[in-house]
Amino acid sequence: MATVAEITTAEQLFQNPGLGRCELLRGELVLMSPSGSLHAIIAATLGGILFEHVKQRKLGWVFGSEGGFQIGRDPDTVRAPDVAFVSADRMPDVVPQGFFQGPPDLAVEVLSPNDRASEVLAKVSDWLEAGCRKVWVVDPEMRSIAVYAPKAEMQVLHHSDTLVDEDVLSGFKLEIRKIFPA
Repeated sequence: MATVAEITTAEQLFQNPGLGRCELLRGELVLMSPSGSLHAIIAATLGGILFEHVKQRKLGWVFGSEGGFQIGRDPDTVRAPDVAFVSADRMPDVVPQGFFQGPPDLAVEVLSPNDRASEVLAKVSDWLEAGCRKVWVVDPEMRSIAVYAPKAEMQVLHHSDTLVDEDVLSGFKLEIRKIFPA
């Protein structure tokens, strides 16, 4: 296995799966601690809801947190959202063994207690600049979802609201309260 300092490209990162959860940010490896239980439950719940919606309508594929997306080259950037969606028309005929080339259509980031606002906003910016059509940032503490889209104002939906997404996830409606444990 390569040392952490030697991993500066997407290919090197993919060839070293024993590192655990990490991302490559402009050629620098960023190790990530395992998330807590609340984070994991919310991400799995939301992933399941998205999976069922996407599968029923044959819209594309939903990715879990282990899927990486290469969104930059020279220096390489590989990000791994907690949940992601790629539309069917963007999926290759054969699912790649390595990282997906390009951004997902939707990236979902679930906040952890130790996340810094500047780091989360940097991720949102990276996703949107790479061509992601929507980014959802789920805040377990506030029981809310912030929705980001290119050239649009950020929208915050709270526990009692319903998220409606017609442009990325045709026909998608989600009562925000359903993703948070009681």
